[in-house]
Amino acid sequence: MDRDENRKPNKPIYLFPILILFLAVSFTIITRTNLCRIYLLKSTFLPRPNFFQSLSKFLHSTPNPIPKQNEIAEPNYCVLWMAPFLSGGGYSSEAWSYILALNSHNKKQKNPFFKLSIDHHGDQENVEFWEGLSQEMRDLAIELHNTECRLNQTIVVCHSEPGGWYPPLFQTHPCPPTGYGLFKVVVGRTMFETDRVNSEHVDRCNKMDYVWVPTDFHVDTFTQSGVDPTKIRKIVQPVDSDFFDPFRVDPMDLDPLGSLVLGSKGSDSRKPFVFLSVFKWEYRKGWDVLLRAYLKEYSSGDDVALYLLTNAYHSENDFSNNIVDFVEESSDLEKPSNGWAKIYVIDQHVPQVDLPRLYLAADSFVLPTRGEGWGRPIVEAMAMSLPVIATNWSGPTEYLTEENSYPIPIVGVSEVEQGPFKGHLWAEPCVDQLRILMRRVVMNRDEARAKGAKARLDMVRRFSPEIVAEGIIDHLRGIVDVFH
Repeated sequence: MDRDENRKPNKPIYLFPILILFLAVSFTIITRTNLCRIYLLKSTFLPRPNFFQSLSKFLHSTPNPIPKQNEIAEPNYCVLWMAPFLSGGGYSSEAWSYILALNSHNKKQKNPFFKLSIDHHGDQENVEFWEGLSQEMRDLAIELHNTECRLNQTIVVCHSEPGGWYPPLFQTHPCPPTGYGLFKVVVGRTMFETDRVNSEHVDRCNKMDYVWVPTDFHVDTFTQSGVDPTKIRKIVQPVDSDFFDPFRVDPMDLDPLGSLVLGSKGSDSRKPFVFLSVFKWEYRKGWDVLLRAYLKEYSSGDDVALYLLTNAYHSENDFSNNIVDFVEESSDLEKPSNGWAKIYVIDQHVPQVDLPRLYLAADSFVLPTRGEGWGRPIVEAMAMSLPVIATNWSGPTEYLTEENSYPIPIVGVSEVEQGPFKGHLWAEPCVDQLRILMRRVVMNRDEARAKGAKARLDMVRRFSPEIVAEGIIDHLRGIVDVFH
């Protein structure tokens, strides 16, 4: 037999680097799919160790050692803030505003009163929202999520709608994690957009040691609904006036973002007066009121444009067709002889870090809502010195004045016809008055700028993170004294 016939074939070593390259490219593609991005996000915020294990660890632990001289002592207490930090919704943005305020305050203290921890709760994760946060905020979230708390030293804040509180009525990480009785204090932070709180949520509020609400409107409606008034505390929301600062950013170019739904661009290269509205696509937000007022007041001959930044909320995301259908089916809307005024829809995600630039690209912010718990986009626009037109009912009554905005009067209240709050009442903003205000803000630019400047001043003086953080910490000290 020939010697060469006994020789084993050479291994295709040259194929190995190609295989490695193929696997690397494949992994990169896979990790960029939405499913994998969600998995990676959830794995970053896995539920903290089983709290019964934590309890066992606490029962068998020794007291904290006495710190040596010049050594910074471990804070006596921990605040575990549980909220939809990863969802990007209203409760999410509120929770972030509190956490950033408290964290900033703590960093300035030599011996902080408490340490801070967070956990995701109350809503689904939104990968686009997470990826749109600054790297600094994402790093902070991971750091605070990994902060450990001892049960009997922990004040738990359940920041969500009460249906997510223990035991939750839907699938979510329960808050408080092990029910009531194991923690120092349990606080419910919530709000409603209607004139009352339903009986199920009243019962859940009354299980809490305290219930934090953001406005006097909520103090009244919660009390009238049956929540124990001795538990209710008004804790206003902060707005980050350093982040939402018109002098720190350049305006965003809206042309690539907006899809023209009504009207035509024409050949005029002048920048129109831009109205901006930011909302979830739901009836409560009053998009029908806004469209009706805008299209009745303005036509193609007016140098204006309305931009709607919106996203689906238990609905389809075909916003353009919804608007066209609404206009065609509204008997009181007649197309002007020279055509409709321009309406653009922004239905793509705008990262959190770009929101100040979006606001700065507008000349006025408008939201004829039927009811708000607080109204985050409204106060953000006010912090950006925009003249704001918003409904003078529910949460916004805490900060809207004739001096700092254009409050929309209501013609009365109407009954909620569907959904979990069917039978409740909310506001009906006046279309005719909204038309007047939308014309006024365009015709009286000096007045509009003055109102915008006053709006920012009020946001800084009343709702800056430093001021709100001090109020929360004073309340937490009072809580500890009561439950000591």
